[in-house]
Amino acid sequence: QMQLVESGGDLVQAGGSLRLSCVASGFTLDSYAIGWFRQAPGKEREAVICIRKSGSTAIYADSVKGRFTISRDNAKNTVFLQMDSLKPEDTARYYCAADAWRCSEWVDEVDSWGQGTQVTVSS
Repeated sequence: QMQLVESGGDLVQAGGSLRLSCVASGFTLDSYAIGWFRQAPGKEREAVICIRKSGSTAIYADSVKGRFTISRDNAKNTVFLQMDSLKPEDTARYYCAADAWRCSEWVDEVDSWGQGTQVTVSS
C-alpha cells in the first residue's frame, strides 16, 4: 500500500527557512514523479514544485523560483523541500504527491497524497 508522510512544517518568521520531508512506504520514490502542492485557506490546491523520475525539477509556482528546492534521497526513500526566504504568502498546508507517469500541475493526475504539513510564515 502506497503511503506518503510529510513532516517539517512549523511557524517561522518571514525570511526564515524550513525543510519539509516526505517519506514514502510501499513503493520506491525514484519510480514516481514526486511533487509538492500547497493549499492556503479559501484557495485551491496548487502545484509548487516537482522532481521527475530522472531527478530533474519542474517548478510550477513562479513565486518560489530561487527560494524553494526539491531533492530526493533514494536510500531513505525520502523527498525534501527546502524553503528559504519564506514569505507570509507561503503560508499554507503543504502536500506531497506521487504520480506514476510524470510531473504535472494537475491535482487530478496525482496517484497518491500525503496528509500534509502546515507551514505558517509570520510577518
